[in-house]
Amino acid sequence: MYSKQEAAKLKEEFWTAFGQYMAPILSADGEKINWINYKTGEKHIQFRMHADNKKASIAIELSHPDPGIQLLYFEQFIQLKNVFQSIVEEEWFWNQHVTNDHGKTISRIYHEITGVSIFKKEDWPKLISFFKPRIILLDEFWSNVKYNFEALR
Repeated sequence: MYSKQEAAKLKEEFWTAFGQYMAPILSADGEKINWINYKTGEKHIQFRMHADNKKASIAIELSHPDPGIQLLYFEQFIQLKNVFQSIVEEEWFWNQHVTNDHGKTISRIYHEITGVSIFKKEDWPKLISFFKPRIILLDEFWSNVKYNFEALR
């Protein structure tokens, strides 16, 4: 078991290493990008990567405070599901309503793996192999569809 400081240090080390590993990779639009803190340009649409002591996940989170607008965002993603799946080439989970770590209701489209721990450095290659292709594919997808969301602002 790790103290809070040790756990935070290991997480920081992993995300720093991942960020350095991804730094030379340009976005689908050919621009330099911060892959760990990916900016969609839409205030209530975030790409999130998470890892803990049991699993890792990558997600699109829709967090608009107005439930009706959040639903419109989710429905727009559903309309783009075929485009999404043709790019990511795997099944993701689509949840219209989930509660996040802060108790807020969000919509979430995600993929995860289990049996990995961010606290085991020997699992870091598996985590990188999980996150890297998926965040690149999310970027490719977003590059193709982001303009569909401008009207929902």
